[in-house]
Amino acid sequence: MSETTKSLNFIEQIVEEDLGKTHSNNELRFRFPPEPNGYLHIGHASSICLNFGLGLRYDAPVNLRFDDTNPAKEEQEFVDAIKRDVEWLGYQWDTERYASDYFQQLYDWAVQLIKDGKAYVDDQSSEEMAAQKGTPTEPGTDSPNRNRPIEENLALFEAMKDGKFDEGTHVLRAKIDMASSNMLMRDPIMYRILHKSHHRTNTDWCIYPMYDWTHGESDYIEQVSHSFCTLEFAMHRELYDWFLDQVYDENKVRPKQREFARRNLSHTVVSKRKLAQLVEQNVVHGWDDPRMPTISGLRRRGYTPESIRNFADTIGIAKRDNLIDVSLLEFHIREHLNKITPRVMGVLDPLKLVITNYPEAGEEWLEAENSPEDETLGTRQVPFSGELYIEKADFREQANKKFFRLKLGGEVRLKNGYIIKAESCTKDSDGNITEVQCTYDPKSKSGSGTEESLRRVKGTLHWVSIKHAIEAEIRLYDRLFTDESPDTHKDKDFMEFVNPDSLKVITGFLEPSLKDAKVEDRFQFQRIGYFCVDPDSTAEKLVFNRTVGLRDSWAKIQQKR
Repeated sequence: MSETTKSLNFIEQIVEEDLGKTHSNNELRFRFPPEPNGYLHIGHASSICLNFGLGLRYDAPVNLRFDDTNPAKEEQEFVDAIKRDVEWLGYQWDTERYASDYFQQLYDWAVQLIKDGKAYVDDQSSEEMAAQKGTPTEPGTDSPNRNRPIEENLALFEAMKDGKFDEGTHVLRAKIDMASSNMLMRDPIMYRILHKSHHRTNTDWCIYPMYDWTHGESDYIEQVSHSFCTLEFAMHRELYDWFLDQVYDENKVRPKQREFARRNLSHTVVSKRKLAQLVEQNVVHGWDDPRMPTISGLRRRGYTPESIRNFADTIGIAKRDNLIDVSLLEFHIREHLNKITPRVMGVLDPLKLVITNYPEAGEEWLEAENSPEDETLGTRQVPFSGELYIEKADFREQANKKFFRLKLGGEVRLKNGYIIKAESCTKDSDGNITEVQCTYDPKSKSGSGTEESLRRVKGTLHWVSIKHAIEAEIRLYDRLFTDESPDTHKDKDFMEFVNPDSLKVITGFLEPSLKDAKVEDRFQFQRIGYFCVDPDSTAEKLVFNRTVGLRDSWAKIQQKR
């Protein structure tokens, strides 16, 4: 095996092997087939990157196909969100398709199966059919309708289509093998009645095809060469192939289904049903809440397409389900934001600092570097005055030698500014420090080249000038769940693990260069973390979301607990 082949994941190896045996390069076509019943989440990102990545690798088209066969749960809002997310991730599909485009063809094929004696209408209750299904170790029993005459089946199926029966009264079943060791092959349902309006076909249809009947036939209609699904569909492959056998023309490309493992992310859930529950019960503020693992939520929180693609590439494609620690996703966003974001100063828990020997009402503008990682981002001017805000945690009256921030009698440098020394502090009636009085060395200005400016002090603090600062709403997001795998406990509901501290809203004070920041602009608040501008921002009030801290503080907190 060549070094190139060794570096391929097992899905790519399948494609490579098929290129040498059953497919030509121009017969390759892939697809990403979401159901439009919710927003895409981080688990879908792996599938998106896999299928569109294969398209890029082999210069092959990739369809975006919506498996829209359940009008009870599907909405145009979800279609629009899915398209937006795929494009935002940096991918472009060849054609936009819908399973509903094929409703007539699927119906015609189903009629042919009835004529061939391979499908029948069953009017038993769902409980009766379930009882006849058997068990994994015991064969099922035939429905009393299994050998209904073909003409009667055709008439009943047409009546189903024409809306003459109520929901739940009749289904169309494939006639396969009630003794099969694969229970999915025991006369599976192909069509059910639903008197509901469809987001594209309105009320044209009142029978809708089931997933197993729709999926493979849609792949075949589109001439998809490789249909990649997650592992829960492995047992469905036999049925996928059986349905294809009924319509396959040997002069056409026959799709091949293969499976890969689902990647679950720690401290969240990636079930659409459970995500919908979080939205419906107002645990979060919509599908794009920055605490959600949806692509829209991650985008709103400040994640970049590059960080998500790099994350998907790192975890790779596997054959066994596993749990990925969310800290790996956070590592990738930190790594990317560190390279691309301008540095700014903001104080989130303010303590007033007065420089007593600074000229009264004086102010000046200091030059500040926007990014040590990217010189092309240039510099900016930051206002300085005699009254500043620093973080409360950056001052102590008394501290040991390991505390390198400000303490009484101690010195620190103000970022881009001067060296200051804490002389005294003021407290309220409860003993809380409300103000620190300092003196500064006028000759110690950063970058001035003076002997005093070159003097080394161990601590450097960020700050903002009080009279120039702009107020902003700061949303501090944390893990949505306190448990790393909240939906795997048999005796507890996943909602019991919702983190009550997953969102904290505070007022922050920011340097004035941020007043013109636009939605989705990203910044590093120096010494604090990475933040982005939320769509809730207005001209009067900016809103910033914390994307991620500078370090993984969660791991340390959990370790202490």
